[in-house]
Amino acid sequence: MASIADIFDSLDYGPAPEDARFAHDWLNQHDMGFGHFIGGRFLKPGKTLFESTNPATGKPLAKLTQGSKADVNKAVKSAQGALPEWSATAPHERAQHLYALARIIQKQSRMLAVLDTLDNGKPIRETRDIDIPLAARHFYHHAGWAQLLPSVLPNAQPIGVCGQIIPWNFPFLMLAWKIAPALAAGNTVVLKPAEYTSLSALYFAELAQEVGIPGGVINIVTGDGDTGSHIVRHKDIQKIAFTGSTSVGKAIARETAGTRKKLSLELGGKSPYIVFDDADLDSAVEGLIDAIFFNQGEVCCAGSRLLVQEGIEDALTHKLKARLSHFRIGDPLDKAIDMGALADPVQIERVKARVAQATDEGAVLWQPDIACPENGCYHLPTLLTGVDQSNIAVQEEIFGPVLTIQSFRTLTEAADLANNSRYGLAASIWSENIGRCHDIAGQLNAGVVWINSANQFDAAIGFGGMKQSGYGREGGLEGLREYVKQPLPWTQEAPQVDVPKRNAKPQLKEYTTKNYIGGKQVRNDNGRTKPIISLGEHWRDMVIGRVGIGNRKDIRNAVEAASKAQPGWAGMTGHHRAQILYYVAENVEHKMGYFLTQLYDQTGTEKRSIFDEMQASERRLYSAAAWADKFDGAVHSPPKQNITLCVNEPQGVIGIVCPDQAPLLAFISMMAFAIAAGNTVVMVPSQAFPLSGAEFSKVLGISDVPPGVVNIVTGESAEMATAVAHHDAVDGLWVHADKGTCKMAEHASADTLKRLWCAHGQALDWQDPVFDSDFLMRQSTEVKNIWLPYGE
Repeated sequence: MASIADIFDSLDYGPAPEDARFAHDWLNQHDMGFGHFIGGRFLKPGKTLFESTNPATGKPLAKLTQGSKADVNKAVKSAQGALPEWSATAPHERAQHLYALARIIQKQSRMLAVLDTLDNGKPIRETRDIDIPLAARHFYHHAGWAQLLPSVLPNAQPIGVCGQIIPWNFPFLMLAWKIAPALAAGNTVVLKPAEYTSLSALYFAELAQEVGIPGGVINIVTGDGDTGSHIVRHKDIQKIAFTGSTSVGKAIARETAGTRKKLSLELGGKSPYIVFDDADLDSAVEGLIDAIFFNQGEVCCAGSRLLVQEGIEDALTHKLKARLSHFRIGDPLDKAIDMGALADPVQIERVKARVAQATDEGAVLWQPDIACPENGCYHLPTLLTGVDQSNIAVQEEIFGPVLTIQSFRTLTEAADLANNSRYGLAASIWSENIGRCHDIAGQLNAGVVWINSANQFDAAIGFGGMKQSGYGREGGLEGLREYVKQPLPWTQEAPQVDVPKRNAKPQLKEYTTKNYIGGKQVRNDNGRTKPIISLGEHWRDMVIGRVGIGNRKDIRNAVEAASKAQPGWAGMTGHHRAQILYYVAENVEHKMGYFLTQLYDQTGTEKRSIFDEMQASERRLYSAAAWADKFDGAVHSPPKQNITLCVNEPQGVIGIVCPDQAPLLAFISMMAFAIAAGNTVVMVPSQAFPLSGAEFSKVLGISDVPPGVVNIVTGESAEMATAVAHHDAVDGLWVHADKGTCKMAEHASADTLKRLWCAHGQALDWQDPVFDSDFLMRQSTEVKNIWLPYGE
């Protein structure tokens, strides 16, 4: 037996095993076999079973039922049956149910921690100290939202039945992230845990029974990807919440196109970990250990790309290698280990294959000379140096304990390297200069930014990504909004516009509009035009003008101009943007007579209605201008030594396809709020009545709107929507057109995961006061949460 002196000399850790007997006893009570949890009770195990194994040992833990289409149908029917009573439950009563879940999670926290460690392979100290306490925090936090929902979001309504599909890397925490806000908002759920890691979800079902959650409110269906597909495709599920890979997220977006399902996707990442030369290097190294080797690197927001300022690259790399040389890998139930086992043998093979490809592409591999168990799903911490930006390890998510190292010289170069990725989930910044931290935080395309810290999470703070890291947020008020719907003034179907197909009476004074791109009048690429024939009484059936029929090249030119203008426009203060919008409104007022006549000649609408539309258009510009410098974020105070800045940021370039209803008011409403939020736009005016939108360029040209902020291309709605949807540089897409065009746009946008707002063939009453509220500002923005530590 080693003496105290020997222990102090070697600094070896002795084993500190967690007792797992009570978890195995629970599994044995179920004969190591589980059915689905539907309607408040467990069903008998099905005929098709699969094994859940301990990745640290390879030994089986339980047999689970493979969910079939019939099983999913049964779960959805149960959730539908429970929905009316649960959604009508008093907010205080729903809050009590969520509070009860939080309390019982705390009481059974050790059991839940051990189950997740056995099932997933992550260290017990992580499940015990991070995952389970944070899951309880989510239920506590959302108990509060359940109580306050009527006063905070007074018009909000529950969506209905929510289909939720969670990953294997944080089995119980992801369950809490999904179920807590759904229940708080009055929805019912059908949740599918990951195939590898379903045990804690099934134990949670027992806890829900114990605290009296009404039957059918929570339904758990186990199974693989096929089970998830049945959930995604089910016609009676109104909301899909998915956390997982970007490829599967895109497939879900395609599958749900045209279904009107609300969708939130939390997908992959290649998060940069940026260290400047004035950082505390020892702290930065410990933060980096947490950023990339926490949970074996199986974290969507893992800091897998180290970007280090050139002058300290050698020093930081030396410290990192020294730290990893004392790393401890072993039994996840041992409280004294740094890293456990990856979740499954399949995952080990994926990581090894990616590392091999990276080295084939020129990366230099380094791994510490430390003990690593031969049996089980273990992988050494891995550093890859000498990588260029195109290396597979820099561009693609590995989802394992693998870190790439690149250097930079300037802050601008660091931001460029960090943003040179299709992902935009999270980032960490390390510097003693807080001004420098704020500067680069504002430049990063990431939904979450940690300053001098990493992997900070809380139920009060929204989490989610930009670009191909998905859309929607989980946590905080922005996460709660994902589970409610705001009633909008929809009509059941957009009325068909009866426009004459041919020119019956030529009009000698007809004129042809041009596209408006980059602040200039530009002819459309193919030179084709179409006549606009009057429905008004005075010029009925006469041509009152012609517009170009735009094509893909016209859209490409407009997007290029919008992309060029976007950084400068977004960088303006809200006050400056407001002044310009007020000036636009002033010039619209001066040209009111012109637009009144033009609208009447095009549409033939009753003159009183035309006048109302013009007045509403002017008012809408004033509303957008007012919101431009008032759509503030928030400062959150999580229960840690942090404050978090919740910042509303523009999406970037938004393509907007306008409806035929209220052709000028709809055009102005969407354009004005989009640019008020700092976006630049490519506008496609109404297909039936395009002159009002096309001629709006005359106002823009005299209103100090910078070139490229607003670009206008006329054409057929379906063709224009297709071109915009497929363009990689378009960040958001609003399509108000027929069902087919909307479905096509949603399907095409899945490749780049654009932020979408589609009408699905319905029409809006654009006169409604909701469009003078912050509704369109929220459609126009992304939420970025910046974590700022304070204190010693």
